[in-house]
Amino acid sequence: MDFSIASILLLDGVTNGAIYALLGLATVLVFTVTRVIFIPQGEFVAYGALTLAMLQTGKVPGTVWLLLVLAAVAGAMEFVSRWRHQASLARAARGTLGLLAFPVAAALLTLWAAPLQLALWLQAALSVAVVTAFGPLVYRVAYQSLEAATPLVLLIVSVGVHFAMTGLGLLFFGAEGFRNPSFWDVRFPVGPVTFSGQTVIIFGVSLALIVLLWLYFEKSLRGKALRATAVNRTGARLMGISTHASGQLTFLMAAMIGALSGLLIGPTTTVFYDSGFLIGLKGFVAAVIAGLSSYPGALLGALFVGIVEAFGAFWASAFKEVIVFTLILPVLLARSLRSGHSDEEH
Repeated sequence: MDFSIASILLLDGVTNGAIYALLGLATVLVFTVTRVIFIPQGEFVAYGALTLAMLQTGKVPGTVWLLLVLAAVAGAMEFVSRWRHQASLARAARGTLGLLAFPVAAALLTLWAAPLQLALWLQAALSVAVVTAFGPLVYRVAYQSLEAATPLVLLIVSVGVHFAMTGLGLLFFGAEGFRNPSFWDVRFPVGPVTFSGQTVIIFGVSLALIVLLWLYFEKSLRGKALRATAVNRTGARLMGISTHASGQLTFLMAAMIGALSGLLIGPTTTVFYDSGFLIGLKGFVAAVIAGLSSYPGALLGALFVGIVEAFGAFWASAFKEVIVFTLILPVLLARSLRSGHSDEEH
């Protein structure tokens, strides 16, 4: 291996690491606020890329129909729950409308725009809107009624949600893979490496999103409410912060990050209905390196995972996934030896 090859591998590793960083941040965000180890985070990635691929062909993506069905189920659950607790049809209807307004609007807009063959960036915006709308609905249907359950129960639910979303992805998109067009088709030679326009976009969007997340949690009232929920759920509830609203907002942000990651990675690799699982697991490895609690740690862990994957693919391509996922073992062992054990009920 010479310097040129090492530079190319390093660039590939950092590029992939930027995507894994977003997924790692989303995993940490969801876990700290809701205690859910959200395994289906990668499915949002696949849904984002494949929804855009369907729009490119002028067809209505299957995710639109799934979104409408999920909205109907979540709306019925929300209406019944609010009616029981508030004993007012008007208040229950208003609360249900607040949950359904964005998903229904995104679905109807996509139904209208799909045959029009709009510009790529408009199709990308529609794809992000559709997949982002899944977040609060998934939380409402699968997790909200179990928010007081143990992390083990929530993990089992996450496994079920993962299998459901993967199966539905096969139903709506088929087994064929898709590769989306690049958003910026230019080349920038720098020494022994060449930066593509898509690589520049990946770095720029990832950095901008990380900065926006930092500003959101540090400066906005809602961001501080999410931080309070992450620190002490009971205390946040006593201070008037709704854990239901915090969970739905957290899942909305996680779905948006997943959808954007899918659009970023779509032009660089062929995406299949089940591709999101491995991509999401690599983000999860980065989150575990950070102890599922540190955003800077997740960022550094993701870059490390991406670089190890790139060099592992060069030295032993058949074992690159094994090399990446083996990283989690010494991290877990070190954390287990360093920290005391406690009953998960606490």
